[in-house]
Amino acid sequence: MRILAWVAALICGLNLVIGKVFSWLAVGIVLVCFTVVVQRYLFATSHVWMQDLYVWMNGAMFTAVAGFALLRDDHVRVDIFYRPARMRSRAIADLLGVLLFLLPFCWVVYTYSIPFVVRAWGYGEASANVGGMPGLYILKAFIIAFAVLIALQGVAMAIRSILVLAGRPDLVPALMQYSTDQAPVGTHEEAA
Repeated sequence: MRILAWVAALICGLNLVIGKVFSWLAVGIVLVCFTVVVQRYLFATSHVWMQDLYVWMNGAMFTAVAGFALLRDDHVRVDIFYRPARMRSRAIADLLGVLLFLLPFCWVVYTYSIPFVVRAWGYGEASANVGGMPGLYILKAFIIAFAVLIALQGVAMAIRSILVLAGRPDLVPALMQYSTDQAPVGTHEEAA
């Protein structure tokens, strides 16, 4: 069980580092977009490569931080049943969700994106816009990174569920503890 907890902690650490690094692209996106607007409306000039740049930065950021968002539980979820549920019920829901939906989705994205990305790298695909940025193939590789990072975080979630269901919530990495503030009032998570 400790090895599983270590693997989950390693995955969470990876997504944490990647998430914190790539989230800084948001600042770059704002600065580049602001520069494009100022150039266009104050100086009546425009550079297509700068427009490509902030769109590509946005795509890179959102695909790279998807695993980090899953780690932080920031993805959209209907919490009608999940939020008030006990830790054990959440673990079952997470395990089923990961095995039935998340991992198959990641597999489909990965499988169908490989030929798309390989083709882009094969001919060094660049922007379709005249005067646009080169290196679109690099951005397309982020599709694979998205599938891998979110699948890895799904594996960490499955491990968390297994640890909880095995009666070892103490081994769950601190980064992915179930929050106790969402438990029904007057209940104890351990009693679930």
